[in-house]
Amino acid sequence: MGAKEGTTNGIVAAGHPLTAGAADEILRAGGNAFDAALAALVTACATEPVMASPAAAGFLLALPVEGKPRVYDFFAQTPALRRPESEIEFEPIIADFGEAQQEFHIGKGTVAVPGMVKGLFAAHGDLGALPIAEIMAPAIALARGGVTITPFQAYLFGVIGPTFLATKASRAIFGSPNGEGLVGEGEILRQPELADVLEALSREGAALFYEGEIADRIARDMAGTPGGHITAADLAAYQVILREPLSFEYRNARIHTNPPPASGGLMAAFGLKLLESRDVAAFEFGSADHVALIASAIRETGEARLDMAARGGGAGEAGEAMLDAEFLDIYRARLTGRPRARRGTTQISVIDSAGNLASLTVSNGEGSGYVVPGTGIVMNNMLGEEDLNPGGFHRWPTARRMASMMAPTAVEWPAGAGPGAVAGRKVATGSGGSNRIRSALLQVLVNLIDYGMPLGEAVSAPRLHVEDGLLSIEGGFELDQLGAVLEACASVQIWDRRNMFFGGAHSVEALTKDGRLFFSGAGDERRGGSVLP
Repeated sequence: MGAKEGTTNGIVAAGHPLTAGAADEILRAGGNAFDAALAALVTACATEPVMASPAAAGFLLALPVEGKPRVYDFFAQTPALRRPESEIEFEPIIADFGEAQQEFHIGKGTVAVPGMVKGLFAAHGDLGALPIAEIMAPAIALARGGVTITPFQAYLFGVIGPTFLATKASRAIFGSPNGEGLVGEGEILRQPELADVLEALSREGAALFYEGEIADRIARDMAGTPGGHITAADLAAYQVILREPLSFEYRNARIHTNPPPASGGLMAAFGLKLLESRDVAAFEFGSADHVALIASAIRETGEARLDMAARGGGAGEAGEAMLDAEFLDIYRARLTGRPRARRGTTQISVIDSAGNLASLTVSNGEGSGYVVPGTGIVMNNMLGEEDLNPGGFHRWPTARRMASMMAPTAVEWPAGAGPGAVAGRKVATGSGGSNRIRSALLQVLVNLIDYGMPLGEAVSAPRLHVEDGLLSIEGGFELDQLGAVLEACASVQIWDRRNMFFGGAHSVEALTKDGRLFFSGAGDERRGGSVLP
């Protein structure tokens, strides 16, 4: 946790010390940033099972030293056919964050077509330097040998315990050795079936999951009643999409992020463009004016998203119309300076010694509770997340990429262009946190670019979020200075400490000094972040 800096083979920030350790091991073995990020991705299945699984989905933003920036979209896909509600398994659960609760759904009927395995092999085929077996070796060893449950992972199991207790197969994997509840802090989680599957994938490739024995098992179980929507044809048809990043200027920096149809990067870009017309740094960080302005930008971004959707531009590539000057001007005029009175995701960031940058965000939702027999693979519940189904459950368009708030992001500064600008400086960031991803990313970027904060401070600084008229504000602000701001809100929720509700922006940076690359990193304490080396 915390921040580290120095000159090394590169630097990694991730949501677990062993996840980061796998990436660091690959860097030390001569792998590049992309090898390391992929090793961390697979390892997260063993170390962060609430967040990641071979049935997960996500995005990789790659910024190679040689070549154009690109995004590997391996997010979830809706099935080609939608079965009647009466035939599917679809049950509600409550995730308890302590200060807030959120309803999700589990069961076979919540599973969308996953992309993680194909994303892994597609990115490795294009960008990898080491053999795939070497990249997957740390994950296999940890899944088989066991991982000690950290305090944060124990907390996560507590938050969404109903998912992992829902089925006999899930309880067999994640149940506590003492026979009560789920594995707890200090206990060992072993996943030998998952280790066997990862080993088989390293030999046989993605076809094993999408067309082979694993696909057959998934399709067979989904066809039952109650069952799910996915068929063998859905799995066989899944493709990774290579996209051009959404790239734009904000003050003295150039930012690359996840483009539409994902919405998190677009919404963060919209919020920054609103703030571009204001001298944010003129307000002391944490002051009433600062909090009111950031809250207003977050609120207006959410409303603009609904406005754009009503105009028919809320999805797909048309969503970039949010950044048109005329549309921005409407919402810039509404930055009043005062709020008006009215998921399981993990981030991996890597920069290597050559300056290659990888930012990867992945999620298994909260898990569906369904475990593919004989594999240890917990399938996702993307069709059961309200955030991913704004039109309502059981109404999703068929055979379509699902929208996502995930926004793996890179920032580059030209020399001498403002606060913090150093030749060759670059940052890899992103966040988990469902709908809070956009606000977490916005605030980290404002902290870096407007306030010129060091990376560790930019990530650890307190955050806020505005949604559905509710201002959620994190411990760390001087609340006695915010009386008028809080009174102006229809509803306020104050969190007494840092919490995963506000995201987990595990971030790294590199800058050039005297011809050498210097690295620093910040693991976000809100989600058990770790930095190596």
